[in-house]
Amino acid sequence: MRYFIGLGANLGDREENLARALSSFISSGMELKKQSAYYETEPVGPVEQPWFLNQVIEVDSDMSPREMLSFLHKIENRMGRRRGIPLGPRCIDLDILLAGDAVISDADLTIPHRGLNHRKFVLVPMLEIAPDVRHPVSGLTIRELVSICRDTSRVIMVK
Repeated sequence: MRYFIGLGANLGDREENLARALSSFISSGMELKKQSAYYETEPVGPVEQPWFLNQVIEVDSDMSPREMLSFLHKIENRMGRRRGIPLGPRCIDLDILLAGDAVISDADLTIPHRGLNHRKFVLVPMLEIAPDVRHPVSGLTIRELVSICRDTSRVIMVK
């Protein structure tokens, strides 16, 4: 299955944290198809916190969406992620943005990611690597979603 995964960090060595998370995908045997540049992004949420470094990757995996979610949580836990303040600062944040054409909505897993349509910090990096991929619910391409996104937070390509 083709997955688009959002990576983000705003604590510690942000670039190293993204690189460590990315290496976990590769060492697990997943095929890394594409990866965006790094983007400095303005935090979204109620808590004063440092800016994020974000990236989106495309991987192929035999994992089911639930297995992928468990895999992401294991990476986060191994890297020291502590879940506390919703939308608060974190050393690593990994989210399934899309999983093929899957549409899942239950208590612990929502695909497509519920914020995908509304968050430039994932839409802009995804635009770089997958502009013509379609959102399985709206049918709009990533390019179209970026063009209508009302998020005014700053997203700056850095590397």
